[in-house]
Amino acid sequence: MLFLAPILALMLVLGIESSCDETGLALYDSEHGLLAHAVHSQVDLHEAYGGVVPELASRDHIRRVVPLLRKALNEAATGLGEVDAIAYTAGPGLAGALLVGAGFAESLAMALAVPALPVHHLEGHLLSPLLSADPPRFPFVALLVSGGHTQLMRVTGVGQYELLGETLDDAAGEAFDKTAKLLGLGYPGGPQLAHLAEQGQPGRYTLPRPMLHSGDLSFSFSGLKTAVLTQVRNRTLDARDKADLCAEFQAAIIKVLATKSLAALKATGLRQLVVAGGVGANRALRATLDAGTQAAGARVFYPEMELCTDNGAMIAFAGAQRLLNAPVAKGSGRFDVRPRWPLGEV
Repeated sequence: MLFLAPILALMLVLGIESSCDETGLALYDSEHGLLAHAVHSQVDLHEAYGGVVPELASRDHIRRVVPLLRKALNEAATGLGEVDAIAYTAGPGLAGALLVGAGFAESLAMALAVPALPVHHLEGHLLSPLLSADPPRFPFVALLVSGGHTQLMRVTGVGQYELLGETLDDAAGEAFDKTAKLLGLGYPGGPQLAHLAEQGQPGRYTLPRPMLHSGDLSFSFSGLKTAVLTQVRNRTLDARDKADLCAEFQAAIIKVLATKSLAALKATGLRQLVVAGGVGANRALRATLDAGTQAAGARVFYPEMELCTDNGAMIAFAGAQRLLNAPVAKGSGRFDVRPRWPLGEV
């Protein structure tokens, strides 16, 4: 029988993130907050291939996890013996990459005789704005725009998530990356497209705003990508053409995301919007949501810029919130990962 650790009022949690192409480790103290976090990005590793190569990603996680652990411990001026629990990303994500983090976390937890907790990657993103100096309070509406996910959730507490709407096909982040590839931009495509959009003017090209008037809170972005393909097919675009097309594409994405988010606030009667995930770092999106929520008498909250992309801090924090509410088994060395894991099943 596994021993269930008691609920710890004060604890130091090690968080491990390895779901895709960032290796992140962090230490979160339930009394003093985030003590340290270290991240290694694999952008340079995958750039030559124009996208993430799962096998290479897994191998790089293996190389980075121990040095990053040492870096985080040094930054926090603490040792492994002080760690009270370990949280790790168990899904969704790339199976091999997830297995690296899960295997390391469970093995280390067993060696230290501390609890090990599998964390949902999107729950980490969802709760990451709570690490800010001015965090939101429950309940709130959350717009999750991370990688292959675009979802609106009603969040009433840790583990209390009601799906309001989600993408029916390509997520916003996927649309950014695929469109960037159509335009021959560098890797990673999303940030490259957003940067080029700042140099262009929307309106010169006409792109659709998919499902803007659908009457629900669902999204669809695959048609927007196809509309870009129609514009670039059989023609050569110069630098100005690409900048203007990027600006129009970004404006279309932002219009849909902002309109649906404000509609979710109205439908729920809530006055707080949380935006989390990599696309949440987009400056144009932030400016639009800032203005829209202010006009609606609401507030919008974001994670710190450095916590928008995948990181161990959000996993450590999510794990700590879970551990504060329920006992968890000490590390047993046994583990499983869920490459596909709906947030509603948490």
